[in-house]
Amino acid sequence: MKKYIILLLSFFTFFFGNAQIKNPVKFSSSVEKISETEFNLIVKAQIEKDWHVYSQFTPPDGSLPMILEFKDAKGNYELVGKAVESKYKKQFNDIFEVDEYYFENNFTVTQKVKITNAKVSEIKLRLEYQVCKDACINDKQNFVFKIPAANKAVEKASVFEDEFKSETTTKSPLLDTISIVTIPKDSVTQSPTITTDSADNLPEDDEKKGLWTIFFLAFLGGFAALFTPCVFPMIPMTVSFFTKQSKDRSKGIRNAILYGLSIIFIYVFIGLAVTGIFGADALNKLSTDVYFNVIFFFLLVVFAASFLGAFEIMLPNSWANKVDKQADRGGFIGIFFMALALAIVSFSCTGPIVGPLLVESASKGGIAPIIGMLGFSSALALPFMLFALFPSWLQSLPKSGGWLNTVKVSLGFLELALAFKFLSNADLVLQLHWLEREVFLAIWIAIFVVWGLYLLGKITLPHDSPLTHISVGRLFLSVVVFSFVIYMIPGLFGAPLKIISAFPPPQSYSESPNGFFGSNSSSKSDVDLPKGAKYGEHNIITFTDYDEGLTYAKSINKPILIDFTGFACVNCRKMEINVWSDESVLKILKNEVVLISLYVDDKRKMPESERFISPSTKEEITTYGEKWTDFIITKYKTNSQPYYVLIDLQENNLNKPVGYTPNSKEYENWLKDGISRFKK
Repeated sequence: MKKYIILLLSFFTFFFGNAQIKNPVKFSSSVEKISETEFNLIVKAQIEKDWHVYSQFTPPDGSLPMILEFKDAKGNYELVGKAVESKYKKQFNDIFEVDEYYFENNFTVTQKVKITNAKVSEIKLRLEYQVCKDACINDKQNFVFKIPAANKAVEKASVFEDEFKSETTTKSPLLDTISIVTIPKDSVTQSPTITTDSADNLPEDDEKKGLWTIFFLAFLGGFAALFTPCVFPMIPMTVSFFTKQSKDRSKGIRNAILYGLSIIFIYVFIGLAVTGIFGADALNKLSTDVYFNVIFFFLLVVFAASFLGAFEIMLPNSWANKVDKQADRGGFIGIFFMALALAIVSFSCTGPIVGPLLVESASKGGIAPIIGMLGFSSALALPFMLFALFPSWLQSLPKSGGWLNTVKVSLGFLELALAFKFLSNADLVLQLHWLEREVFLAIWIAIFVVWGLYLLGKITLPHDSPLTHISVGRLFLSVVVFSFVIYMIPGLFGAPLKIISAFPPPQSYSESPNGFFGSNSSSKSDVDLPKGAKYGEHNIITFTDYDEGLTYAKSINKPILIDFTGFACVNCRKMEINVWSDESVLKILKNEVVLISLYVDDKRKMPESERFISPSTKEEITTYGEKWTDFIITKYKTNSQPYYVLIDLQENNLNKPVGYTPNSKEYENWLKDGISRFKK
């Protein structure tokens, strides 16, 4: 890599009508010395009027967030905390149903680093971002921060010049990896579904909200762990031990509280260890990785099998024996080792809960693992403290029995269902279509039906006690479980299932967009589809490969509608849901054109034999998304989605291409105009 990599050699100027398409963000950067080993790496950006750039804290289920990737850090330098951003704005996206964070006019990102290798002279940063107006461009910048020697002054000069010079590199990465999401002009300021606010710094606002959520969920996990056979019987035993062995009640209360605080300390220490070993953001990056999701799927299946009674996951008995010996020492040390013994002995019940909670919190980055373990351990420790303060409450505790195993088994069913969410993530990323929406829902329905039958006593598992009758609690819980099953069943027929929308794949990622027997389902099977085609939105026959679609169109002598789209394209989904569903438009799309949908953000790798060097960017095209991005740029001189082009069989435009067209009548007239020209 050269000393300086400039994102823009020159402005790529494309003309669509009278519109000029160029990158609306200009960057500069600098290095600020804090001490001999600590520096601030500063990136500043100027954004053209009416454009906005999404923050690194925008949720992954919404528009694409900014990503900062520092190169060659291991053994050379450490990142101190998360990069700090300047003032941001917040808006609610009613399509993705998440809050999104963005900058207008300008922004600054500052990352503090600590040098651990004195020979380091430069730090490289790759910054990926999305900038939006009427259309959104995914782009990237590469920075090289020069780290001065200890005896040199630090110049706070820009690493990149504002005027781009073509001699610094032989190719422009402007269009290296572009995917487009179109957003209406008034989507930020005029949409009634959007609320906007600002703060001085995003981490202080967004992370507080996220950390409270993590704490609450972890607290519920700890509360659930209490009602397992490994933990629940320990409550009266431990509290009685402290109250009986202590010389007075106040000392017993003090010891029980110390015991609870020791439990909290042990689990928080685990959170600290995860953060220290893996780094604040390591698992955050892994959370979207295919291999991580597959591995965690198998891990959750193992945890679920353990809870269901197939086997027990236990730490070595030698650990517990050694800790028990230390617990006999008395005093605070003895109390601490009693708490540690509880953590070890109860691992077979708490481990399958702690594991997913720890990974989920760690995937958020920062101190989230610590907060997660604080929530979990607080719920676990609280009963020991409360019952020590109010020992008479012990009389109201239900007796240990078979109901504890029922709780454990129920947690096993929940973990088994959750496991398929991780497998679904991997399938979506790879676009394998192995775990489509119907399959996912069928698996969940089966899991919850079996759980309901278990609660009604129709199924027994290895550690269950003989069941002579169904308790009221089990009966009520079975009603809830079967109600959820009935709620999910319409999802097979096209129902949106908004309550669990974050778990199953989207409706478009299915065998049929309308379910098995949807009102618009085709009488034909997939076997009857042309080669390379599938049933897309509203059961429109859709091609995702240009050449295959072109070949089919020639065979039936119909015009072609090219739909440049994206999996993360907001307005593409709006067009499909609101415009394509119009009866007149849908009739045209099904009967009068051949639809070819090209996804510019498709991350699947192409075979080696199909890869090529782009004539526009001089970059190697390795994914299907890059292929269709290069196609729209090279042939149509634009880079926005949705973008619709009507062409004839000689690949000539039939009329002027259009972008986001929310008026269904206007879109229908545009289609009819192109089709009429084709027939002449």
